Amino acid sequence: MNWDWDKLQERRQRLNWRGKPDREQPDRDEDDPGNGGGDGPNNGRFNNPFRGIRWRPTQNSGFKFVFFALAIVWLLSGIYIVNPDEEGVVLRFGKYTETTQPGPHYHLPFPIEEVYKPKVAQVQRVEVGFRSIGANGTFQQGQARSMPEEASMLTGDENVVNIQFSVQYQIKDSVEYLFNVTNQAAVVKNAGEAVMREVIGNSQIDSALADGKLKIQNDAAILLQDLLDRYKVGVRVLNVQMQSVLPPKEVSDAFKDVASAREDKIRLINEAEADRNEMLPKARGMAAEIVNQANAYKESRILGAEGESKRFLAVLEEYKRAKDVTRQRLYLETMEEVLSRTGMEKLILPGGLAGEALPLLPLDRIMRGADTAKPATGGN
Repeated sequence: MNWDWDKLQERRQRLNWRGKPDREQPDRDEDDPGNGGGDGPNNGRFNNPFRGIRWRPTQNSGFKFVFFALAIVWLLSGIYIVNPDEEGVVLRFGKYTETTQPGPHYHLPFPIEEVYKPKVAQVQRVEVGFRSIGANGTFQQGQARSMPEEASMLTGDENVVNIQFSVQYQIKDSVEYLFNVTNQAAVVKNAGEAVMREVIGNSQIDSALADGKLKIQNDAAILLQDLLDRYKVGVRVLNVQMQSVLPPKEVSDAFKDVASAREDKIRLINEAEADRNEMLPKARGMAAEIVNQANAYKESRILGAEGESKRFLAVLEEYKRAKDVTRQRLYLETMEEVLSRTGMEKLILPGGLAGEALPLLPLDRIMRGADTAKPATGGN
């Protein structure tokens, strides 16, 4: 049976009111099988009443799509990554919430939460008394711009000295570093200058110019760390490095002369110390040798005296037993000792001529000995 055309028009009107299909449809042929007319094979059985109706998106559906896309982008904006040399400081409506470590993290998107990522592992540096103009901002002698108003300081002995130094530091507490002070580098610089003036004010100029630099640097670093901790700046002082310590230009020549004299003094002291260290061991060795010789002579004399006394007592015992024999033996031993002396001339005379011989002094030998002993004198 054929489709009722009035019912089809009524259904189309209802569809136009609900789904807003395209109102401009091409005219249908009476013989179109899908139109319900003609003698086609699908006539009266498979007619499509919605054929030719095309759907178009409404204004509300497009707004929803844009809204959901912006919402997804807004939610994804909360993903953040903290680098290995950083820390993440999360704020919720401007109030500190937590500190995150290196790695990927998520926070509620702006304006609910925001994240600061200070570089806690970076070594920062401030300069006092000079400004570096060398390569990569490093200090090079003769290539730095001096700042006299910062470098000029007064020592404990009321001398003026120009000191140029730098302070190296790292972030110790990210929250204190970010929110307790506004210009962290300026705070560290001003605190370092104040601390150095205090340390120099308690030191002598000779200490600042010569061998007291290391102590001054260590004292300044300790005092600076204590001062920054009281200010709650949130930094850790690594070191205080003195770059240059010079007197004012007006008196630099006089200071050079003083330094030269001090070096000469030190050189002479070192030479005297070297001589003393060389002479003292020799003197101690000679003294020890003399003492040892004296002790040896003392022991030998004591032992010799003891031996002589024991020998005399033994001879005395023998003399008591046989006086004539002992007396004869002592005489022979004495004569043997006298006649066996080296250089002694011996003259043997018969018994009858001994009383008639005239003894003569050896004048020739005495004169030769006198000439030999007389010192030689140069003539005019």
